[in-house]
Amino acid sequence: MLPPRLIDGLSEIARDHDALICDIWGVVHNGHAPFPDAAEALRRFRRERGPVVLLSNAPRPPGSVEDQFRRIGVATDCYDAIVTSGGAARAELSARAGRASPPSLYYIGPEQDTGVLEGLDIRRTGIDEADVALCVGLVDDLTETPDDYSDILAAMRAKNLTMLCANPDLKVYRGSQLCWCAGALARDYEAIGGPVTYFGKPYPAIYDAALEAAGRPAKALAIGDALVTDLKGAQGAGLEALFIADGLHGEEIEPYTAQHLAEMFAGAGAGAKAAMRALKW
Repeated sequence: MLPPRLIDGLSEIARDHDALICDIWGVVHNGHAPFPDAAEALRRFRRERGPVVLLSNAPRPPGSVEDQFRRIGVATDCYDAIVTSGGAARAELSARAGRASPPSLYYIGPEQDTGVLEGLDIRRTGIDEADVALCVGLVDDLTETPDDYSDILAAMRAKNLTMLCANPDLKVYRGSQLCWCAGALARDYEAIGGPVTYFGKPYPAIYDAALEAAGRPAKALAIGDALVTDLKGAQGAGLEALFIADGLHGEEIEPYTAQHLAEMFAGAGAGAKAAMRALKW
């Protein structure tokens, strides 16, 4: 696999592409504060090249993501659409709710993220009564770890409940703190034989939805800071990718050289045409 080209700004490769499929957390904001240079880069691309679709493994519908943008100050004029894993999971639950017998659901995650269920004919229950489980994350990702859920996962496995994972990410930075995500619980559930259905990156269906939202561009560029979700997902969707180094992987990227990045990419079975420290024009 060829080493990525190290660039200083998106403008160096923008002319090669007619749309952006851009990650949010770690690229556009860090959970607490926006990255203004990233918003300006996306704004410039929209003005000069084509549409920008934000693609996130947030376990919430797009409207909820926009609400967060407004709370922390992320510009809402730098993109054309938002596609989320939470939105995709909600669509699946909506289809299940439309059947003759609405499902009973065991929910794993904080109450603040139950918007993914709002308005659906679904009954929340304990594990014993559930038809399916939905995992959007840990209840308190600032203090808990996946080990705290071993008994819950064992009980789900005993009933062979399918887990719908609304966020395949393993970890994410909230400010400077690294927090566990739903993908870590799904990983552990699979490790004990539990069935899991994933929604979001790196799985192909979410890229198909993002490309549809972008108007089926011919030469879209994926942008992200995570090797296994963003870069591997882009590769699976047949998209060239731009890696944002100062994100999820932190000090792992040092030394910041094309050769070292290529070695990291190879270890994850992923690749990128270019890399930069932080997204800017």
